[in-house]
Amino acid sequence: MSKQDGSSRQVTTGPVDDSATPILHVDMDAFFVSVELLSRPELRGKPVLVGGTAGRGVVAAASYEARRYGVNSAMPMSIALQRCPNAVVLRGNYPAYSEYSKRVMRIFEQITPLVEPLSIDEAFLDVSGARRLHGTPAEIAWSIRDRVQRETGLTCSIGVAATKYVAKVASGRAKPDGMLVVPAADTVAFLHPLPVSALWGVGRVTEESLQRIGLRTVGDVASMPEDALVRAVGPALAARLARLAMGDDPREVHTTRTERSIGHEQTFGHDLTDPVVIRRELLQLSGNVAVRLRKAGLVARTVSLKLRYGDFRTLTRSRTLAEPTDVARRIYDEASEALDGLIGDGARVRLIGVRAENLRESGTGAMLWDPDEEWRDAERTIDRVAARFGRDAVRPAALVQREQERERRREQRREQRGPERPDEPFDPNAAAWGW
Repeated sequence: MSKQDGSSRQVTTGPVDDSATPILHVDMDAFFVSVELLSRPELRGKPVLVGGTAGRGVVAAASYEARRYGVNSAMPMSIALQRCPNAVVLRGNYPAYSEYSKRVMRIFEQITPLVEPLSIDEAFLDVSGARRLHGTPAEIAWSIRDRVQRETGLTCSIGVAATKYVAKVASGRAKPDGMLVVPAADTVAFLHPLPVSALWGVGRVTEESLQRIGLRTVGDVASMPEDALVRAVGPALAARLARLAMGDDPREVHTTRTERSIGHEQTFGHDLTDPVVIRRELLQLSGNVAVRLRKAGLVARTVSLKLRYGDFRTLTRSRTLAEPTDVARRIYDEASEALDGLIGDGARVRLIGVRAENLRESGTGAMLWDPDEEWRDAERTIDRVAARFGRDAVRPAALVQREQERERRREQRREQRGPERPDEPFDPNAAAWGW
């Protein structure tokens, strides 16, 4: 039995057929904000935002009180504060988010070994083998919600369904602090009234394409002739959306996840015009990507550069390597060459990103030669030093100069206007990796 309140929230309140619904999607409620409120209980019930305030800072998380004003994550903080001027803004605490994430994931792993983390605050669980010890899927979901609240003080929402896709939709419908079971026999009836944006992978552009041909609900997509759907979104996406619209999702819960790509990007508080400064930022991003590759035991065959100008024009360039690498120097050299011709002549750069793609496990496949052997040895030595003394203990000289210049600018601002918040934008990607 489920009920729906005056909003779109829908939760299970009584007995329900969960015999064929072994997949759980657990999603922490406003995770970053909720962790902050554990040490700031006086802010409960108030609109709270986590994110950066300087320049082009963005909202990393918003409390449900703030969301009532139309504020959401990834929104520019300047717009969020226009919509909700009385919001309390907090800078964020990466180590605390990482620690609470580990505590929550340990609870999941005590229920079932089949846990697939999606991010720092959500995961899929397959409880097929846990029924004899822990009860039915619905009982397990109730138990998880209770344990998370008792052991961490945080709340979560859980979707229970026959497939990963439907479970994820259900957890979203149950937010905040709810649980929704979708019986296997009711999958189609549950999905078809939902807007097309509920289909996994449908963003704003795809949604507009579907609406142009009169498709506004999942049911509309399910009943659309295949050839018309193909003309709207292409054959591959049309086939996937048609399957999802009927609740067809064959993917299993995997306990290990192979990264398809690893990347870092930076939006600047003001547009950059100096090529030297731009390449210095590129060096920092390349180093961050290389560290993550080595931690994951992966190497990349392709390096991609993303560049966004002050007028929001966005370019991407990719370079394929002769041999895969996890070395920052090689990643920087390739990205820097891709950057040639894209800056200078007054170009104003708003964002830079570096991404490693076409990944494989390090050490797989025979290399004819290793062009980065010396640099690789040096960077692995730096990794060992960083593990003991911190990542800033050893850095390229250019990055030391970069930090010194930033500190001089901060000091100048302090002298002119008094103390202010740090000007580093909040990076939710850093939080996701515990950096």
